[in-house]
Parts: sequence; structure tokens; C-alpha cells
Amino acid sequence: MSKVMAQGVFDLLHPGHLHYLRESKNLGEKLVVVIARDSRIEKNLYFNEEERREMVQALEIVDKALLGSEESIYDTVEKVSPDIITLGYDQPFETEEVKSMAEEALEKNVDVARIDEKADYSSSDIREHN
Repeated sequence: MSKVMAQGVFDLLHPGHLHYLRESKNLGEKLVVVIARDSRIEKNLYFNEEERREMVQALEIVDKALLGSEESIYDTVEKVSPDIITLGYDQPFETEEVKSMAEEALEKNVDVARIDEKADYSSSDIREHN
């Protein structure tokens, strides 16, 4: 069973998040979503990490939502042991760098896919309009 790992903040769920998660799920059989920890976020959040995890876990397409590491995304990669890691269009990670790190940590082939954006949905833009 192929396992896909997606990650993000998911503070204000919007259609762009749903697109990212659906496209991620389409790449494998099980979707594990890693929610960024409050301590690692530099902007003000509407919801705390546990509330954000609960919202994402409630989505049908998500098999498991868990909180990420307080230290590093790489710790979480070892815990989840995905076959595929997906990145959102706006996530600052380089695909080759993530692939290299994941393969070194897991000692297996890991595919990394960047999911294209759907329209112009952004949590930051939503905040600015309120």
C-alpha cells in the first residue's frame, strides 16, 4: 500500500487546501497529513495545532492527520515513512532536496511531487480581507 505524506499549516481551510489534499491522495492509497506545530509558525493563527489537526482529520480523503515534529520535518518523515511526499505550490522546499533527505533518512526510494495551485486561494489573502 503506497503512503502519501502531505504537510502544511491548514489554519483557514479553503478550496486550495482541498485541491492539494485530493491531488495528494490521488497519488497513493493512504494519505497522511502532517500539521505544522504552533511553535514553528511565525504568523498569528486563528486555530491552535490540535484544532487544525482535528479539522483536517475530519476530511474524508485524509486517512490520518498528525502533528509534526517540534524540531524538524525530517523527524516526521522518519515517523510516517512515506512512499511519496507532496509539496504545495507555495511551500518553500525544493523537491530534489526533500527527495534526497527522505531517501537518506528512510533508506528507500521516495518520490516527491509538487501539486499545482488551484486558482488564487491563500490563507494570507483571506486574513487580509477580514
